[in-house]
Amino acid sequence: MPRTVIIAIDNTERAESAFDFYTQYVMIKDDKIVLVHVSEFTSLVQAPTLLTDPVMSVELIKEAEVMVKQLLDKYSDKFKELHLGGKVKQMAGNIGEAIIAASEEENAGLIVLGARGMNRIQRTFISSVSDYILQHSQVPVLICPAKRSKKKSLRN
Repeated sequence: MPRTVIIAIDNTERAESAFDFYTQYVMIKDDKIVLVHVSEFTSLVQAPTLLTDPVMSVELIKEAEVMVKQLLDKYSDKFKELHLGGKVKQMAGNIGEAIIAASEEENAGLIVLGARGMNRIQRTFISSVSDYILQHSQVPVLICPAKRSKKKSLRN
């Protein structure tokens, strides 16, 4: 029976790194891949300044739609390059809650996402999506750190 894998995507390098890590090191031959993108339209439309300026609201939504199309095109190209099949699930709302909901709807066996890259102090004051998903997921979660530049050895 194929495993369903949820991969959270957005326009960040950490999301792309997580996708690449999964395809290089974790993917099993018959995995069913579901890319999940959580739209930020809800927060855009609810911003107080936008409630008084519908023209600005429409423009921001159009820009967001263009960015989502570019994102989907990028991952479509990655799928073609790697000869993969899968689907994209677009959701709205709280990112962590939406990813958990997608994993439940798709009966996922694994969730893959990129780490935000916060330090210990930042994590103390700002909750992260990955923390939320770790706390609420009923399936294993793979959190991949963003690619880091190679540090020079202390011996050099």
